[in-house]
Amino acid sequence: MAIPKTMRAQQYDARDNKLHLNEIPVPQPREHEILIKIGCASLCHSDIMHFEPNDQNLILGQNPLTIGHEGTGRVVATGSGDLATKFKEGDAVGFICAVDCCFECYPCKNVHNMWCATGNVNMQGFSVDGYFAEYAVVDARGAMVLPANLDPRESAPLFCAGVTAYHAIADCELAPGSWIAAIGCGGLGHMGIQYAKAMGYKVIGVDITDAAIEEAKSCGADHTFNSMTDKGYKEKIKELTGGGVHAAVNFTASKKAYSDCPALVKPGVGMIMVVGIPLQPIEFNGLDIAMGRYRIKGSNNGSKSRCFFR
Repeated sequence: MAIPKTMRAQQYDARDNKLHLNEIPVPQPREHEILIKIGCASLCHSDIMHFEPNDQNLILGQNPLTIGHEGTGRVVATGSGDLATKFKEGDAVGFICAVDCCFECYPCKNVHNMWCATGNVNMQGFSVDGYFAEYAVVDARGAMVLPANLDPRESAPLFCAGVTAYHAIADCELAPGSWIAAIGCGGLGHMGIQYAKAMGYKVIGVDITDAAIEEAKSCGADHTFNSMTDKGYKEKIKELTGGGVHAAVNFTASKKAYSDCPALVKPGVGMIMVVGIPLQPIEFNGLDIAMGRYRIKGSNNGSKSRCFFR
């Protein structure tokens, strides 16, 4: 494939808080990198955080910046390193957005590359250029060949939304038959509902729009509640589940949704799973946590070793 010298890229510019379609050079892969012809780059809520004042320490490393951190595509060139050259031209691949980290320390393998022990990490789409472009370089250590049944033009959301939703459910570590409340039944939540049903859980979908409620039903939710129109939904959930759900998984970026979660979980055994990131820090009652009313855990798109494409 002939690789052009320049490409179009959708770049965020902090000077006017807008996106601009710019013509920029096609990047060249370093030794450990592969060059991808992007097939699809999907929009994640985290991308929107560039435009919103927030307290979540979103770092803009360069300006302007090509946004996008969920991507798939095909290999068009590789660096000279041993791992990079294992990929072949035309391979359909997906990848995580961490670069410049070691991929070998405990955080890189078990938690998130953001906490690499070397202190050296960049997240594509946030501190270095991402995937809303015709081409992108990615670290070969964070890339994988897609299974034959996954089309690279359709699979991009799996590499953030899909993996995040999977871990949001799997990391609750509940026994089959347990109750899970999926708070927010949209982009992440509808995937979480399907994972939860596949793992044998009883699922309650909660959202504020009727369209999302219908989506939850179509994805297999056993019960659904519109928390905007049904003001008694918390008591109904406690009655339905015999005291509360075993896990309330919040896929939304709503601080209020987090404030409502403690009332949904079963005291002493319940968990609140933090997935969505509100603009402001979330708050929980210290006494509740100290006295074991509920536990709090988080989920993210993870590292390559935690990714479920194996």
